Amino acid sequence: MILFRQLFDAVSSTYTYLLGDQRAHEAVLIDPVFEHTRRDTALIRELGLKLRYTLETHVHADHITGAWLLRQCCGSQIAMAANAGARGADRLLQHGDRIEFGSHYLAVRATPGHTSGCLTYVLDDQSMAFTGDALLIRGCGRTDFQQGSAVTLFQSVRGQILTLPPECLLYPAHDYRGLTVTSVGEEMSYNPRLGGDIDVNDFAGFMNNLGLPHPKLMDVALPANLNCGRPSDSSALPDEPDWAPLIFTFGGIWEIEPQGLAELMAGVQIIDVREESEFTDELGHIQGARLIPLSTLPAYIATLGGARPVVTVCRAGARSAQASLMLRKSGVARVANLAGGMLRWRAEGFPVEGNRQ
Repeated sequence: MILFRQLFDAVSSTYTYLLGDQRAHEAVLIDPVFEHTRRDTALIRELGLKLRYTLETHVHADHITGAWLLRQCCGSQIAMAANAGARGADRLLQHGDRIEFGSHYLAVRATPGHTSGCLTYVLDDQSMAFTGDALLIRGCGRTDFQQGSAVTLFQSVRGQILTLPPECLLYPAHDYRGLTVTSVGEEMSYNPRLGGDIDVNDFAGFMNNLGLPHPKLMDVALPANLNCGRPSDSSALPDEPDWAPLIFTFGGIWEIEPQGLAELMAGVQIIDVREESEFTDELGHIQGARLIPLSTLPAYIATLGGARPVVTVCRAGARSAQASLMLRKSGVARVANLAGGMLRWRAEGFPVEGNRQ
């Protein structure tokens, strides 16, 4: 069974796609974005997957790929078009290649025209395809830079994408209107640039007169992506918390394991956000914890100071997760949620006090 997730970067309107084989626990990630590496690795970890490949549909000009950073984090291989001209990829792809993950594979189709190194990835049963910028929803990628060619793009889309079954779902690399998916049948009927009876002359005449400005990040993104997203200096890498061994969740929360908190007790502020009656119930509380119910927390944020990091705690981790987000938004930089709350703390045998027997 295929596991599928569509992820989004709001800054560049880029879609990233995760496909996984749930039995083999292997996955591929298409068009990752550098700034979302934490999000993507958290999702992969929470779904119990091993990332085999990051795949690029082309060398992007509007964002920096997360391929290199994901290779550092997950041990994945970087795959992209052989004629993209990039350095540092582990696998250079040609038309007809297959990218395998578990019992599934993506078939590689060369679809140049937006750039010379554009690829479309087609799932083995042809139920879905990932078209990059070659074909967008009711549109297509521009053809006026990076060795683009309107004639070549027309031939690519008509010959390699719109020849797939009409029910095949198409997922683009971008959409600027919030649209998420289309199909071969829809684009054949309704794409104003490439559908219906439009011929190559119609298409080229349209594309050669768009008059669009170059992408704002082009001068930064292109050199970085020609190096598979590897930063030129370490200062460009995302900052990692250095005060504790934390885990970032797909929900956007930094968490600390009970064992990690037990080893750092003297150096952190433990804020228990349960109600007063819960603080001394059968679960008890962690020694040294300060009781500040979640409903009253905003009034106490200024009293926390910044000398010691904050760990938020509740019964099972839900209210304290909200508290950690509240504190972070209020400017408390070093804050984490106790994973699993008091239930997990007690289950793992760590001491409590104040509990009624």
